[in-house]
Amino acid sequence: MFEKEYTLIMIKPDAVEDGHTGAIIKRIEDEGFRIRGIKMIRLTKAQAKEFYKVHNERPFFNELTEFIASGTLVAACLERENAIEHWRNVIGATDPSEAGEGTIRKLFARSKGENAVHGSDSVENAEIETDFFFSRMELVKE
Repeated sequence: MFEKEYTLIMIKPDAVEDGHTGAIIKRIEDEGFRIRGIKMIRLTKAQAKEFYKVHNERPFFNELTEFIASGTLVAACLERENAIEHWRNVIGATDPSEAGEGTIRKLFARSKGENAVHGSDSVENAEIETDFFFSRMELVKE
């Protein structure tokens, strides 16, 4: 049996702009996640660079930070058993052409770069990423 854990997710600017926010939130709930915090926000370029600083040496860093700062996004802290692995399975591969049928990226991503959603890749990063977007007062935990 898995323990409950938390993950930070983002509905990225492409999915928000394309009107997929509601469908993605419904999928979140259908997958058994509890939303513990949620907000709409538009990051500055500096904030985007801070959030993705772990990728600052990668060739896609500038493109990624430009994109994530290009429009409104939805950030949410989700809870369920095995949250990180489960969410990453629900969203599918980074490249929507390689994502499994029915995954969020297969359904809603525009491209490998504009891939609709983000999900934390570890418990440690989930905590760092959640702290980036939310104060402890903004999270509802039972």
